[in-house]
Amino acid sequence: MQLLIIILAILVQVFLTVKKVSPFISLLIVAILSGLALGMSPDALLKSLETGAGSTLGGLAFIICLGAVLGKVLEESGAAEKIAMTLINGFGEKNIQWAVLLTGFLIGIPLYYNAGFVILVPLVFMLGKKTKLPLLYIAIPMAASLSTTHCFLPPHPGPALLVNAFKADMGKTLLYGLCIAIPAVILAGPFLGRRLKSIGILNVQEDRIDQTEKMLPAALPSFGIALLPVIFISLSVIADNFLPAGVLKTIFLFTGNSTIALLIAVLVALGWFGVRRGIKMETQLQWVHTAISNIAVILLIITAGGVFKQVLTDSGTGAYISSFSTKWQMPPLLFAWVVTALLRVMIGSATVAAITAAGVVSPMLGQPGITPELMVLAVGSGSVFGSHINDSGFWMFKEFFKLSLKETFLSWTIMETLISIIGLIGVLILNMII
Repeated sequence: MQLLIIILAILVQVFLTVKKVSPFISLLIVAILSGLALGMSPDALLKSLETGAGSTLGGLAFIICLGAVLGKVLEESGAAEKIAMTLINGFGEKNIQWAVLLTGFLIGIPLYYNAGFVILVPLVFMLGKKTKLPLLYIAIPMAASLSTTHCFLPPHPGPALLVNAFKADMGKTLLYGLCIAIPAVILAGPFLGRRLKSIGILNVQEDRIDQTEKMLPAALPSFGIALLPVIFISLSVIADNFLPAGVLKTIFLFTGNSTIALLIAVLVALGWFGVRRGIKMETQLQWVHTAISNIAVILLIITAGGVFKQVLTDSGTGAYISSFSTKWQMPPLLFAWVVTALLRVMIGSATVAAITAAGVVSPMLGQPGITPELMVLAVGSGSVFGSHINDSGFWMFKEFFKLSLKETFLSWTIMETLISIIGLIGVLILNMII
């Protein structure tokens, strides 16, 4: 009976998504209906709603807001564009795919997928015009690197919410994620892009390129500030494992906390790209307000997903469902990937699929030999599987590059699916090593 209720709840979520109901509203509705159907009393259900909202926002609100602000400062100051142009000029036309890939990788860590995509698309068209290369040859490495950071690398919001849900270590997740992300982005980027030369438009039109010029910041601070959170988090992992107890280790562990690392990066970015360049405080304040307002809906969706997860946990249903991996003799990490991939195909949103799956599979963390960091990456891998017409990213890629539906399936969908499968393979290999 519990399994039937969860299946019906997921179907209701899919139906509401198709009907364009806000994911925030639909997830709350599904969570409440599921709790009542699972036999929870109204008082217990209300307590689960409060606990789920508090525990989710408590671990993520600062990370997501600060990450959005950092991304906005990099975007508005021209630092993101400077990073892109420096890499393109450094790698040269012969290695253009690798330059675009690395650009998307660096920009994708602090920026949301949509924001990074919009920033880099004009660059893709400019490079296509300059080099006379097919657009998808250049665009696929860019899109692959943005997708890879979205599902594997904290402090990007997607993996960060899973780290919070599974109580995983942010630093270890980042290092494990890098081990998987590198082969995934190479195979789904340059390797796949070379096989898609004949797909899509080949000639770039002038009206697709932004010809405006602006003063860009220097390359070194642009790279350094964009990577500050990753540097601090990585140093904390090194300090935790190799430094003896003392003041230095305490400092590294403190600054390596995701919230503190992002806060430092934001303050440095505002100081260097704002105050130092004479940008008015009103303008800088507008950057901050715009960044936070742009992610308000995402925060609400994540909170509602946390509520659904809490309802499943408190009702005992999560543990019941996780027992199926044992009954079916399916490895828990594979089970988590399958559940997330199915949700992704049905719902469309990678974020909503990951949040929903987290509620279903989190009880499996109690099983021996399952590390929360690899569970984060298993769910993250599943969340990008099989993107199709119910995913906004699918249509964004299609319309920007003027592709047919068939061409979008043969490029975008294959790229996303390849990242997902490589991610799963990487998680299973790491599970045998760690």
